[in-house]
Amino acid sequence: GESCSYRRCIYNVVLLCLCFLSACVRSVREVLSVSAPELQHRLALLSLREVKELHAAAAAACRSSPPVTALQLARGECPSLEPGHRLSLACPVLDNLLRGGLPLRGITELAGESAAGKTQFALQLCLSVQYPQEHGGLGSGAVYICTEDSFPIKRLRQLITQQARLRPNVPQALIRSLRFSDNIYIEHTADLEALQACVSQRVPMLLERGLVRLVVVDSVAALFRTEFQADEAIERARHLLAFSSTLHRLSHTHAAPVFCINQVSDVVDGPNPGRCDYGLVDSKVQPALGIAWANQVMVRLMLWRQEGCLRSGGRTSAPRRLEVVFAPHLPRASCLCGVWEEGVRAIPDEDLGEELQTTS
Repeated sequence: GESCSYRRCIYNVVLLCLCFLSACVRSVREVLSVSAPELQHRLALLSLREVKELHAAAAAACRSSPPVTALQLARGECPSLEPGHRLSLACPVLDNLLRGGLPLRGITELAGESAAGKTQFALQLCLSVQYPQEHGGLGSGAVYICTEDSFPIKRLRQLITQQARLRPNVPQALIRSLRFSDNIYIEHTADLEALQACVSQRVPMLLERGLVRLVVVDSVAALFRTEFQADEAIERARHLLAFSSTLHRLSHTHAAPVFCINQVSDVVDGPNPGRCDYGLVDSKVQPALGIAWANQVMVRLMLWRQEGCLRSGGRTSAPRRLEVVFAPHLPRASCLCGVWEEGVRAIPDEDLGEELQTTS
């Protein structure tokens, strides 16, 4: 078996050398850019089957790591990819809406108007990430990047004291053993230069040391809106793509979810057939930063504050509706939720008429 593999390797090397000499290509990658019929035309001595083997050899030489099959993922043979694992939102209904929670790779955006409750979700994720995997976490900390308001430390402390109430199924000894406030690293960035320095220098250091596995940006639109004029759209898009590229690289390298809070813009009335509605057909607002940013987001969520009042156990909360706008693995769906003292909890549809009441 080993001698056969060795002969195959030598054969592939000979094919590549012949390609360099006779087909006028300068690199292995360039072989992949030439079609099989064109290569066969340049290399008259090779059959079509041999040309296909040449392409396969070139692809194997360019591949940085061996491919992983779906069967390997299902069997758990690639633990580094953590098949099926998500970062829980600490609420079964919210997790069910997102099929387990936030994906470990890619940017998840939560957009909404002011006072919708977006920061509450971010704070809850900063605590959830610290739990072990069997309880929906990642066993690590979070870095929270503030670009407009100061960090809500009082609300965080309140959430920490209420963890036992939010997570009644988690052993109380485990909750008491977690030092939540020690594992949240807070960064304040006043301009784009400071923001880029933060995500390209300090955040990678925290990720590489295993101190964090969640990156929160609150909010992504604040600096990009204030530092560019209306006629500087191209320059803003250039900086925005550089920023999102850094976030994607960090997320995919360290399997760390990136959670970005976004503001919204009003939709101007009037016919505009070229305008993109990002899936929000009847909405009067849309996430800020336009299509340049929308193309960088893997999961887009919208949070709407609604009229009325949710009542439960003598407590009240303004109702919010969390909506999945788009995601590669999720259908369009939504659920009703409220912000309580212990955190954000969604309400199952079947319980709305029993345990809770919505009144105008």
